[in-house]
Amino acid sequence: MTVVRQAFGAWGERRAAQHLADESFRIVARNWRCPLGEIDIIAWDGDALVFCEVKTRRGLGFGVPAEAVVAAKARRLRRLGARWLALHTNAHPREIRFDVIAVLVRRPGNVEIDHIRGAF
Repeated sequence: MTVVRQAFGAWGERRAAQHLADESFRIVARNWRCPLGEIDIIAWDGDALVFCEVKTRRGLGFGVPAEAVVAAKARRLRRLGARWLALHTNAHPREIRFDVIAVLVRRPGNVEIDHIRGAF
């Protein structure tokens, strides 16, 4: 992945994190990593612990950003969520949810954020 693509993805994750904060989510971690992979954002939405995958795109040439979260990616995120919970035994969520946040830049200054709650 090029430096430009990494920077664009990081920008999208910052926008997604701000969106969650604006919606009163309490962010626990960003870019949490373990040997199995990475979770973009982990946050509390009230009593629900939410594992968020962020996808950022410039335009629709490859489809809407959320379409990039295919079944294999969803399975990996579920495993990562289970790993996070196993390591954080003090977390006792009443609900666990996997959300996708799609950040779409149609043109400079025109950013759309689509927050898909309970995406999988």
